[in-house]
Amino acid sequence: MFNSTKVRTAITALAVSVTAFAGVAGAQAAGKSDTKVSIKGDNGDYYGYVKSSDADNCANGRLVKVFKQKGSDQDPKHDLKIGTDTAQPNGTKYMWAIGNSGYKHGKFYAKVGKTDMCKGATSKTIER
Repeated sequence: MFNSTKVRTAITALAVSVTAFAGVAGAQAAGKSDTKVSIKGDNGDYYGYVKSSDADNCANGRLVKVFKQKGSDQDPKHDLKIGTDTAQPNGTKYMWAIGNSGYKHGKFYAKVGKTDMCKGATSKTIER
């Protein structure tokens, strides 16, 4: 026969472990630094800036992807990726630039993915 005290103790220990693990995972997600990305440009030349309160980890060296929007909403899985660049220090900011993409007309936006320490971000859409 089972000892009910041992069973209750084991169940309690399991519940505490699960709760502690969930708390750590939630704290890690909540602790990610905000990130913002902007886009500007004309005539196929697109550039912008990555900003974050943790610039060393979340702005400097971040990969930026630039998309040509196909529909009325941003959809990176289906929109056309027209270029990428890595944000680098430019004065007190972190700039990216893809150069001449060849895409002069349409709707365009920039995106940075999330990392272990940083939230992802998507710029507003610009129309040219």
